[in-house]
Amino acid sequence: MGITADVILSELKYLVDEDKRIVLPKFFKTGKGEYGEGDKFLGVVVPNIRSVATSHLDAADSDIAILLSSPWHEMRMCGLLIMVENCKQTRKRSWIKSHSDEDAENLRKQYLDIYLSHTDRINNWDLVDLSAPTIVGEYLADKKRDILYNLAESRLLWEQRIAIVSTYALIRNNDLDDTYMLAEKLLQHPHDLMQKAVGWMLREAGKRDKPRLMDFLDEHSTDMPRTMLRYSIEKFTDGEREYYMKRK
Repeated sequence: MGITADVILSELKYLVDEDKRIVLPKFFKTGKGEYGEGDKFLGVVVPNIRSVATSHLDAADSDIAILLSSPWHEMRMCGLLIMVENCKQTRKRSWIKSHSDEDAENLRKQYLDIYLSHTDRINNWDLVDLSAPTIVGEYLADKKRDILYNLAESRLLWEQRIAIVSTYALIRNNDLDDTYMLAEKLLQHPHDLMQKAVGWMLREAGKRDKPRLMDFLDEHSTDMPRTMLRYSIEKFTDGEREYYMKRK
């Protein structure tokens, strides 16, 4: 490992919670045949990982790549959070004063390239959900979204989840088209984690435009997996939820 990665590993080991070290592998399904099979956990909670990441925002791209290649879940998360926090920095007034728009664009593009070259290591739902909206979704806000559709076509579960969860950033800008198009593409996905992710994004899109979500459900609710449907209607009234669930 590089020097920075070694330092980060030492800092994370100092923050290990022995109870979490036992619980986390079970929670993230690391057993044989489960979606997180073989992943290794030190036992560090997210706020502490974020604290370590924030103290290493100057990590070089090569260091981040080393972190993302680590067998330790928390090391990979730390690499992702370094990129996320740096992307967020580019929106702060103090950063904008001393940098150009080109600087911000170049940084986000560097991180996107690193991210997309390590999707096989962004291999659990927490890693995806903490990173995809900022690193992928925000970068694509003013660009073509072909990347999302290519990811959605992947055979890799995590790339498919990155595709739909990245649209969370677009939803925040009231840009809903890609969420619905990807939801339609992924409508029959057999995996529980994808059904939850698609339903979650539909729910968030519905907060911005409820009639549009209802139109989508009127067309597709009878074909959706129940898990996806339940997530998508979570903010509806009791009567509305009952109506759509009875259509199944």
